[in-house]
Amino acid sequence: MTAASLEGANSMMHAFPPPPEGQVTLANWRTAPFSHWGFSHVRELIPSAEIKNDPRSVRPLPEAPTALPSLDRIAEPCNALLVLHRGRIVAERYADGMAAGTPHILMSVSKSMLGLLAGILAESGCLDTGAPVTEHVPEVSNTAYRRATVRQLLDMRAGILFDEDYMAGDGPIVDYRRATGWNPLEPGEPPSDLRSFLAQLAGADGSHGQRFHYVSPNTDLLAWVIERAAGERYADLMGRLLWAPAGAGWPAYITVDRLGAPRAAGGMCVTARDLARIGQLIVENGRRDGRQVLPERWIDDIESNGDPEAWEAGEFSSFFPGRRMHYRSQCYVLRDKNPLIFGIGIHGQNLYVDRYAEVVMVRLCSRPLPIEPELISRGLEDALAVRDFLAAA
Repeated sequence: MTAASLEGANSMMHAFPPPPEGQVTLANWRTAPFSHWGFSHVRELIPSAEIKNDPRSVRPLPEAPTALPSLDRIAEPCNALLVLHRGRIVAERYADGMAAGTPHILMSVSKSMLGLLAGILAESGCLDTGAPVTEHVPEVSNTAYRRATVRQLLDMRAGILFDEDYMAGDGPIVDYRRATGWNPLEPGEPPSDLRSFLAQLAGADGSHGQRFHYVSPNTDLLAWVIERAAGERYADLMGRLLWAPAGAGWPAYITVDRLGAPRAAGGMCVTARDLARIGQLIVENGRRDGRQVLPERWIDDIESNGDPEAWEAGEFSSFFPGRRMHYRSQCYVLRDKNPLIFGIGIHGQNLYVDRYAEVVMVRLCSRPLPIEPELISRGLEDALAVRDFLAAA
């Protein structure tokens, strides 16, 4: 058996021990076909911290199966697909060994989860989004983050020199992955860590507060800011303030580096149902069972207060040709009559939320390439088609 003949998660890590060509390791877990297994077994490869749920307060998700148009095509590349309408599951499918209780990596949809947590902390007065980042993390005072604000990091409008090239074989992005524990060290290479890496980002790429400029380390620095502001571990805050109150059915987890720093930019691993529960919390304006978990005005701010001109000047506007967009608090927003809030992660991770049609759509995938612009665009079109169909039902 060769690597080329392996298909899907069921062929990986099989037998005791698995043959070399079927072994998923730190060196190959993000590449196909090994990612089919790796993306739903991340904690077996990288250290992680648990994000606790509350088993006594799980939000029920009643089922109301509905024949959605083009469902087979929409679900085909997915490890998990789930659609809610008015809080009910209307479609749910799993592949590659996944099931309802299987956590899957969110990649950069993790950023959107941080954006929601930041809103809770801002509402409580714990986090000042207008404050300089260095007020909480003076360790980056001599970097390009000097004079950047928390809000500028939340909106990806910090002038940081960093090339987010997922296909690069060397350079800063590879150093970043090694620092987070996502890549193995080279022979003889000294161990690194995420916070030390962040303190080395000295190069500027424009002024703060200008164009949308997507830099994943911004989100990891935000997690550091949040931990300092709250005096509590990021994973514990996420569990206590968002995950458990939203009614998650299972604990989530997030990858951490060798010193415990969370990979907030991409390392959160959750079930499709629980990600949908977060979407449903947004649909219900942040309230659950009479309790305001997520501030409604933070959701309103995400929908309304991003800068479309900053978005158009940024790198991602070409993914959505002809669409009026903005980015706010680590979330993408389609500026429509009924705005669509969504998160995107490489290799095909998505959360789409329409508060007005009361529709949530989750897709978790292990596509071979990190970014395929035509599939990103098609994913949005699929979500809109599902939304429109259910809104008319």
